[in-house]
Amino acid sequence: MIDPRIEKLADMLVNYSVAVKAGDKVWIRGGVVAQPLLLEIYKKVLQAGGFPYLTPTFPQAAEIFYKTANEDQLKFIDPPRKLIIETYDCSINILGDENTKALSNVDPQKMVIASQAQQPIFKTYLERAARKEFRWTLAQYPTNAHAQDAEMSLDEYADFVYQAMMPDLRDPVGYWKKFSARQQKIVDWLNGKEEVRVIGKETDLRLKINGRRFINCDCHENVPDGEVFTGPVEDSVEGRVYFSYPAIYSGREVSGVRLWFEKGKVVKATAEKNEEFLHKTLDTDEGARFVGEFAIGTNEGITRFTRNILFDEKIGGSFHMALGASYPETGGQNQSAVHWDMICDLRDGGEIWVDGQLLYRNGQFVIDLGD
Repeated sequence: MIDPRIEKLADMLVNYSVAVKAGDKVWIRGGVVAQPLLLEIYKKVLQAGGFPYLTPTFPQAAEIFYKTANEDQLKFIDPPRKLIIETYDCSINILGDENTKALSNVDPQKMVIASQAQQPIFKTYLERAARKEFRWTLAQYPTNAHAQDAEMSLDEYADFVYQAMMPDLRDPVGYWKKFSARQQKIVDWLNGKEEVRVIGKETDLRLKINGRRFINCDCHENVPDGEVFTGPVEDSVEGRVYFSYPAIYSGREVSGVRLWFEKGKVVKATAEKNEEFLHKTLDTDEGARFVGEFAIGTNEGITRFTRNILFDEKIGGSFHMALGASYPETGGQNQSAVHWDMICDLRDGGEIWVDGQLLYRNGQFVIDLGD
């Protein structure tokens, strides 16, 4: 018997997150391990009058590709994928790895080459999404691999995942609408401000936000959700930052990351683990050393690190920055094949100041939200 939470999640993804309309062309993708959720989404898209295109992936395919492909194959852009990104209305991506460490021993230079080749498609993806021509969402399907990363049993992890995505199982959409309304107050307070300063352990960072827009993340693009973010002025980031959690990218875990910025650019980078991979990724292209996103995590239901960025970047009491591509809807202009989120916990003495006014201390907003 199918877990009733799967049906509720599929309904929320299709009818709230991307809001499929009759006639919409919808790309559904995810690993075969997520078959129960993928098929339920497929059914919900049909019931909504959309045209679903389902592309399941196999767990070993990426490892085979990176270990076997020559340079021409690494650089090849699949015409069907390009057509989808350029012409489809919606994308629903379900994450669900059977082995989250499968790419740990892949040559990082091969991954850089493939990433560089995909940059034009990634740029189109972001631009169409910013113009509301392409609605997208992604969500997690519980697997043993992710449960092991989170140091939980599969049942425990499934409970964690569904609770984070649907805190109110009776009315998941109603919950996120109320969450959205409260979070909009934070966004309204931030928009129009000019400078942010973040202070924490081994961290003193300044960045400009004038002319940029904060976005209310309320379970449309990411499921679960819970953050407010913007794209800082590209040449404005100054100072240093220490990321208290491991930074995970393309299946590689890089821990103890410390970055130093001058005029917006990473001028020095160290890591306690996988420092070589950090440096190679920073050298992917010119934009990879600049910050494309600054964000504050607001999901109080996510309290622990699970080695899954979809959840970890939303941890209430944290902030994160992404090196690389900006989201155009923020006004950000940085372009890169990279978008690498790195997270810092602020719950132990951390502060965020905006235009000289304290916004955030010890992981809590201190401004009056009128609740």
